[in-house]
Amino acid sequence: MTRPFKPTWFFLWFLALLLALFTVEMLRPVQQQVIIPFTSAIASLSAALVKGFDPAVSAHGIVLSDPETGFAVAIQAGCNGVEALIVFVAAVLAFPSGWKEKLLGIGFGAVTIQGLNLLRIISLFYLGQWNLKAFEWFHLYGWQALIMLDVLLAYLLWLHFVTGDKSEDSLAAP
Repeated sequence: MTRPFKPTWFFLWFLALLLALFTVEMLRPVQQQVIIPFTSAIASLSAALVKGFDPAVSAHGIVLSDPETGFAVAIQAGCNGVEALIVFVAAVLAFPSGWKEKLLGIGFGAVTIQGLNLLRIISLFYLGQWNLKAFEWFHLYGWQALIMLDVLLAYLLWLHFVTGDKSEDSLAAP
């Protein structure tokens, strides 16, 4: 059984969870044992996806590089999708729902956020080879906004799943 939704409690739980999750993320053992290996895996997966049409691209740790052009990007904290996922997880955990729904939501959010983040990394990798000013703008502004929009949309979809009327009539336009 879930508790009723109370906006004040949601907001307080959300803030407390953000504080706790961001604190845990910043701990040196978590960085060394989880975040850096995860970021390296993101770089390796990005390279594997790109190799289908650009076989020279490779990943070394957190760096995605193309030896033919000499261009490389290092996937740093804030660019690996972990922080966006933390915001999503905190929102899901703060909302009054069952654990099954929460776990399904976190899985859904992880896939959508990291999927878009892979697209972000690959697009920035090629954008940087084409135009460094465009790379900087999209890196600092464009993609940051899109990733957070993805977090919001994934959360709203999850909320609809958890609370919405699932009949076909409810999905029809008014």
